[in-house]
Amino acid sequence: MRADRLVAALLVLQARGRVTAADLAAELEVSERTARRDLEALAAAGIPVYSQRGRGGGWALVGGARTDLTGLSAQEVRALFLAAGTSSSSPELRSALRKVMRAVPEPMRPDAEAAARVRVIDGLDWSRSAVAAGGPHHAALEHAVLEGRQIRLGYARPGTPPGERTVHPLGLAAKAGHTYLVAGTDRGLRSFRLDRITSVEITDVPVKRPEGFELTTAWRSLAGRLEERMLAATVRARAEPGALPLLERLLGGRLRVGGKRDDGWVAVEADGPSIDVLAAQLAGLGARIEVLEPPAARQWLARLAAELAAMYGEFTPTPTGG
Repeated sequence: MRADRLVAALLVLQARGRVTAADLAAELEVSERTARRDLEALAAAGIPVYSQRGRGGGWALVGGARTDLTGLSAQEVRALFLAAGTSSSSPELRSALRKVMRAVPEPMRPDAEAAARVRVIDGLDWSRSAVAAGGPHHAALEHAVLEGRQIRLGYARPGTPPGERTVHPLGLAAKAGHTYLVAGTDRGLRSFRLDRITSVEITDVPVKRPEGFELTTAWRSLAGRLEERMLAATVRARAEPGALPLLERLLGGRLRVGGKRDDGWVAVEADGPSIDVLAAQLAGLGARIEVLEPPAARQWLARLAAELAAMYGEFTPTPTGG
């Protein structure tokens, strides 16, 4: 619609200060003749737009006049672009944000651009969990990314004492119920799960951003490495048909269901980070599932069953009244 185009033309003038009809035509993907008519229409409507002929000429707003079409405060602009994320945004949302970016007053624009690069939301499922957990240091990390400051990070992996390192925070990624910090380290790009971060101290030292860094691309590479570890082991089993809904809730996309066996049960396969973890998850289904391979998983389950029997004693069914 022409009204949309006129608003877009005004935003381009605000952003660039001075444009030629050819520049505007390229930006709006219209003919140069249409762009010139739009500029003339703005002037006729009372917008302080003027043209200057000759070398270095073009169209500009009189006296650098500006119109803030968003009405947003600096904090609201930052919050808007933070909330939008990146890869999860639809094409329509990305298009809308580009228009808002043009409407944002010049002093606010660097903040908005930085906020748009802070976060990525990865929709591919690793587990049944969908809500990303940020932890108590989420706000501090977000601030460090926005301000471009190195941080001293306390971090503890399961079963290991906390350690401290200095990293270059580059962005945040949400996936499968967890939020991760993407950061540059002395060993290259790494990801740190926020619920394992024990402390954050923001320094005055600027972040060194890798040349050509783009958060979505970097996260995809890191996520691929994480996924390899998350799906490092596979077990094959047979399950009662009635147990399949529970298995699907338990394992999500890590479960593969095969055909019905001659014994009436269903063939299944499941992936996980290790044989021990998978066996522990499947143990809760009791006799409704039998792990067939690998032998290490069967041995682990037999050992677990012996430990539980030794702790709780032999099971005696509770008699029911008749």
